[in-house]
Amino acid sequence: MIKKLSTKERMALQRTKMPELDPQIRSRNFEEVNQGLNEESAIQEAQRCLRCKNRACVGGCPVQMSIPEFIGELAEGNLVQAAKILRHDSALPAVCGRVCPQEVQCESKCIRGVKSLPVAIGYLERFVADWALKNREKVREEISPTKTGKKVVIVGCGPAGLTAAGELSRRGHEVTIFEALHDTGGVLRYGIPEFRLPKEIIDIEVAGLVEVGVKIECNVVVGKTLTLDQLREEFDAIFIANGAGLPQMLNIPGENLKGVLSANEFLTRVNLMGAGRNENVATPIIKGHHVAVIGAGNTAMDCVRTARRLGAERAMIIYRRTEAEMPARKEEIHHAKDEGIEFVFLTSPLKIIGNNENWAQFLRCQKMELGEVDSSGRRRPQAIPKAIEDIPVDVVINALGTRANPLLTSTAPELKLNKFGNVEINPETGETSLPGVFAGGDIVRGGATVILAMGDGKKTAESIHNYLRQK
Repeated sequence: MIKKLSTKERMALQRTKMPELDPQIRSRNFEEVNQGLNEESAIQEAQRCLRCKNRACVGGCPVQMSIPEFIGELAEGNLVQAAKILRHDSALPAVCGRVCPQEVQCESKCIRGVKSLPVAIGYLERFVADWALKNREKVREEISPTKTGKKVVIVGCGPAGLTAAGELSRRGHEVTIFEALHDTGGVLRYGIPEFRLPKEIIDIEVAGLVEVGVKIECNVVVGKTLTLDQLREEFDAIFIANGAGLPQMLNIPGENLKGVLSANEFLTRVNLMGAGRNENVATPIIKGHHVAVIGAGNTAMDCVRTARRLGAERAMIIYRRTEAEMPARKEEIHHAKDEGIEFVFLTSPLKIIGNNENWAQFLRCQKMELGEVDSSGRRRPQAIPKAIEDIPVDVVINALGTRANPLLTSTAPELKLNKFGNVEINPETGETSLPGVFAGGDIVRGGATVILAMGDGKKTAESIHNYLRQK
């Protein structure tokens, strides 16, 4: 029997810490860093929730999770009901609990954070979702017996596509996902290392969608294998969710030298194809001793921590601002520091210098200082005259971001795009310039977070459902 606490007793509880693997051990393997809460710790953390009437935390969540409700059930030990609430609201709760930036979304709205630390909503979501994966029979979702006879195709098996598939299948529509790669998950699989998101979690979450009737076909490149026009002839509605997989270039001399990689190539080859982790793989990767990663977002953190695990003696983040301006999650920065990652701040790359065999040898950098605040709200970095430094490197990874790949959009000239090549949509419905064709996720936003893509998938699925009912 779980004791009911008064508000005063709840306020006295301290935020639960997440157990982590030892940094000296984990920095040389790909085991998951965060180990998850046990049931006792999770229930105690859930008891910190004050059950606010205004539910501000929900307003901070892109998929509008019923946060106080699932936490309330957890606080009373009702794990089955807590899991059912999560599953109803999200197709990928075990993923969100691991990679969602809760600290700047739901947790930033938590009233507990005013005078102490917010409720660890992400930790609790992960705990309940993981419990549900181990107890699937207890929370199995019933498949809707009512079929609409409407067929929907989703282009891309990433977070936006998977979320939309779950929502539409639940409403009785026949859903097919076409994925260009040979495996499911999109950026969840190729872009996020296993020490943050184990592949087993993706497999189980995807299997759950297949169980409720979602069909998934891999190795189908829309724009090559099939055209958008062909899909429009066969399906009643289309959701384009193929992401933004084209890297932004550095545009500095030496970018074409050997040993210079984009974050997309580096992470895809390691995460999806096993490069560097098995000596017998068909696509080996360069294991640098001195690796410089240019950028300071979550992708840059993933790259530099992966390089460290592949054996780098010196794994560096090169960033033109300071730590205060880094867009990466605070938890990822904390983990990287513990693992021996070096942060080279106020430094901007000018040129990559190669040796006689055209391998990267030095990264020439301009030292910077912060000036006035710019349009982003951050102080603008400006060069310090004559302050130039050559950093020894053998691998340079460009993690400056991604943009839309034109493979699909170039075959559909009537599809309206913005100046960046992203698909333009009606912001209320997600519908594109083509009737019955919707879009969401990074193909619309540019490179963004998993949870924002999931929010797009959920919102657009509702629009597609309404469109199909009217049709």
